[in-house]
Amino acid sequence: MDTGVSRRGVLLAAAAVPAAAALPAAAAAPVLRPVSMATHIHGPFSEGVASYAAHLDQARRYKVDVVWFTDHDFRIAASGHRQAVHFDGAAEPEHGLAWTWKQHVVGKPGSHGADFVASPHSPHDGTGKALRLTATGAGAVRFEGVAWNAMANACVADTTLTLDVLPEQIGSGGALTLDLQLSNQPGKGILRVAYQMGNVDKVTHRADGAQGTVRLPVRSGGWQRFTFVLRGDIAKLWPDIVAGDNALTGLALEARQGRFVADRLTFDRSRRAGQAGEQLRASVIDAVALRYPDVTQYRALEVSMVRHLNWFGGDLTLPAFPSPPVRDNDAALTASMVRWLHAHGGLVCWNHPMDVAKRDELAKLVVTQGALGVDLVEIGRDPLEDLLWVYDVAARNGVFFTALGSSDDHDATDWAANEEHFVSHVWSPSKSRADLLRALSAGAAWFTDLTSYRGAMDLRVRDVSYMGAVLVGSAPVAVDVSATKLPKGATLEIVTGKLGTGLQPSTSVVPVKTGSARTTVTPGSYVRSQVRLKDKTVAGVSNPLWLLAKAPATPIPAARRRALPYFV
Repeated sequence: MDTGVSRRGVLLAAAAVPAAAALPAAAAAPVLRPVSMATHIHGPFSEGVASYAAHLDQARRYKVDVVWFTDHDFRIAASGHRQAVHFDGAAEPEHGLAWTWKQHVVGKPGSHGADFVASPHSPHDGTGKALRLTATGAGAVRFEGVAWNAMANACVADTTLTLDVLPEQIGSGGALTLDLQLSNQPGKGILRVAYQMGNVDKVTHRADGAQGTVRLPVRSGGWQRFTFVLRGDIAKLWPDIVAGDNALTGLALEARQGRFVADRLTFDRSRRAGQAGEQLRASVIDAVALRYPDVTQYRALEVSMVRHLNWFGGDLTLPAFPSPPVRDNDAALTASMVRWLHAHGGLVCWNHPMDVAKRDELAKLVVTQGALGVDLVEIGRDPLEDLLWVYDVAARNGVFFTALGSSDDHDATDWAANEEHFVSHVWSPSKSRADLLRALSAGAAWFTDLTSYRGAMDLRVRDVSYMGAVLVGSAPVAVDVSATKLPKGATLEIVTGKLGTGLQPSTSVVPVKTGSARTTVTPGSYVRSQVRLKDKTVAGVSNPLWLLAKAPATPIPAARRRALPYFV
């Protein structure tokens, strides 16, 4: 009679009994739950208009459990950032990095003018020029300053500006205004502060929604230096926000009803030397975190002077920066930086890998150079189909890394409306940093489109999650593939690939309408899954499970090594 139990199975089970009897009872496996994460997020220490509060408000709105703040490393340190503008002309480079002024006419002034003049100029600014602005009637002349690569942008938590001003003529209601754009704040929008230097008796602060106005007395007929302590004024204008959770994201000078000469604009960022910038960022993030206790947040870095790398965990030591801080995309230099980061602990992610490489070029680089040694790669972003193609080439060649989804959001206006809007998920026993890093390292992760799919995806063997695992064995393994909460008309696709060499994928796809199915993985292959919507776009992708016929020459990463179950 056929009992369904093979002689080999009986022998294996019998052989296992003495060993099992000699071992103590195994501890219960931790209960895993899906944890959603935004893994590429920029706050006020980067170049956009986002604040940390605005991002945390978005996380709360879209029910994302964890936010990793990945500000650019060189911007945290303000390395190579603008120090001064001397008003010597419409273009004024500093250390080879450009600054330009763009002139605009506001309203309908009776007359207006803008000239860079050799005299008068500030007695504190050497022999250069100064900017004379003139406007009369119901309008103004406005000069907007633009720095190369947003190199004047910086978090205001330690920023003080100075400006030398000579009022030559002030009409009724006349003023020279230093107009600053700050960051996006929940419920307010993008804040602006207008420092109006004119005929007033005392300093006043007034906020009207997102617009703040600080009126400052000015003396006619002589040079006067104004010092603007941004964090202090923001705190007076909007006491309900964390003042340091803002960046200087725009700057302009505007003259109304008068003639003014401006000179020597300086930027003083007092807490950026060495590791101090990261300490400053930590203090700002901690202050904001107190207001969002329901959203878990961690500091990370986007290492930016090579092909961009997100660094999760580790000691977050800022690396050395070239001068000027210009990115070098050399692959060997990036691989060297990956090794440096690993020496400081944590995991390294290759960000937007197709920004400087086309699909086939990237696949070759991933296979021949082991994905430059990274642990994670942003696969979930545009162009998604090309990046999935590269991912399957890597999986076929046994290049093991964890695929993440990315938003790369710099503005925190609406995560769902951002150009990129993927969320990463992991199976983890908790939201602790250590548990999340372990899950990422093991590949127990999937990513989904924030706007269209938020289900849980898994690859399970005998009801145990094996997503990301690398098994070695000579017998097939039954894998349960699942994706919960499929949208109407969506399909779960089981993608199976053959292992081998080559720079082309070798995959087959089986669609499943029900959201779950069992498939058999044979030695020398891998399986992953994806959710395809009714409109044929991919909205969710799991990391694979590999079954190798024999142990590879390169050791399997420890986090991915799993025992092959006896019964499948």
